[in-house]
Amino acid sequence: MSDVKFGAPPFNLSGRKVLITGASRGLGESFAKALIESGASVVVSDILVDEGQALVKSLGPRAHFVEMNNADPVSIERGVKEAASWLGGLDGLVNNAAITNSGGVAHDQLSIETWDQVMQVNVRGTWLTTVAARPFLIASQRGRVVNIASDTALWGAPRLLAYVASKGAVVSMTKSLARELGEHRVTVNAIAPGLTMVKATEYVPQERHDFYQQGRAIKSPQMPSDVNGAVLFLLSDSSAYITGQILAVNGGFVMH
Repeated sequence: MSDVKFGAPPFNLSGRKVLITGASRGLGESFAKALIESGASVVVSDILVDEGQALVKSLGPRAHFVEMNNADPVSIERGVKEAASWLGGLDGLVNNAAITNSGGVAHDQLSIETWDQVMQVNVRGTWLTTVAARPFLIASQRGRVVNIASDTALWGAPRLLAYVASKGAVVSMTKSLARELGEHRVTVNAIAPGLTMVKATEYVPQERHDFYQQGRAIKSPQMPSDVNGAVLFLLSDSSAYITGQILAVNGGFVMH
């Protein structure tokens, strides 16, 4: 692994065992690369099998792929157990898996099917993955959960209602789970990225990109690597007494 370089690691996470959901591409892929560079062992889970397997091959022997569908409770339970088995435990969980599906659709045009699909993956999937990981995180005695929310839930992005509502639920769940898991010294925090330049946001119209560009305090486009440091921090010992918090990582588009 000495030849694999993705940038200077801001934290030393050597020996940490981390599961990242929905990590075959986009933000999840960026998190996986940063974690490997920081010394952690990583399980990438996703429904995108070919992409996931190609990614872990490029990451080297401290990375493993597990097929997992966050819309399927059985798949979640099986996937988390396989991840913990391969890693030999679980110190960290990054709940990154999500779908949008409602982009550009007005609230009165959304179908019930679309609403339910988004909630199944983004809300129920996050909850059930955390439940499945709970015993392993407690056993590690330094358990960390990092939920990937979205700044759209902080400013109320229009024509994206199902996604925005689901990420608002993730924000609220983060606070409640932090109180429930705090007695076991498992921290639960969330990151709310802004509009990031990844494949999943290619559908976003230029008008929305311009809106973000004009509203950011930092004017450069947001890249996946801009979010890595916050994830590594919240998985590290440096954040051991921080829980139930929502960290907006969006160049100052939303300040709260």
